[in-house]
Amino acid sequence: MDFQEGEILYFDKPLGWTSFKVVGHVRYHLCRHLGIKKLKVGHAGTLDPLATGVMVVCTGKATKRIEEFQYHTKEYVATLRLGATTPSYDLEHEVDACYPTEHITRGLIEETLPKFTGEIWQTPPAFSACMVNGERAYDLARRGEQVNLRPKLLVIDEIELLDCRLDVPEVTIRVVCSKGTYIRALARDIGEALHSGAHLTALRRTRVGDVRVEDCLDPLAFREWVDGLEN
Repeated sequence: MDFQEGEILYFDKPLGWTSFKVVGHVRYHLCRHLGIKKLKVGHAGTLDPLATGVMVVCTGKATKRIEEFQYHTKEYVATLRLGATTPSYDLEHEVDACYPTEHITRGLIEETLPKFTGEIWQTPPAFSACMVNGERAYDLARRGEQVNLRPKLLVIDEIELLDCRLDVPEVTIRVVCSKGTYIRALARDIGEALHSGAHLTALRRTRVGDVRVEDCLDPLAFREWVDGLEN
């Protein structure tokens, strides 16, 4: 493999790792393997630290293809806790409000989910990497400043209810969507549509384009994988 000329690698991002950490980990071990000090490495789509799953990493001249991969359809499996919200719409922050859930039935959920398929307008989370006057929205939000983000038009091809445990109450859904979709924001909007609240408790990106998570490398075993290329 010619990593300087350009290669495409697929990783299953571990829980707690930032996307930046994955890129740095890959760059370090490839530079060590090749005996060089610099190598261009980039990823084709951020995953939050609390999310896991498919990350596309490009090296060398293949970094020019990053935008191409960003436009590939993505599939996620998400678990939503109903009846409570957090400022970030996930577990990064503590619950800030609770809502009734007694009225929520499986039938209501099955009736609500299809309303989010097709072209929809979605307001990104304040705790996101969106730029606001030259700053990241999450930097403003963490300083306690007001963050006003414009809704963005995106496409959700499929939403499937995989599991429904109203005793928790918690649901797990599969989402197939376009570039720019925030599953955290989708959780928020689903909660509101159910006349309650919701936030993510787990998120896994299971596919990018035709690449499935089962086909991905484990970053924790990447050093051994790279060393094995010499054999």
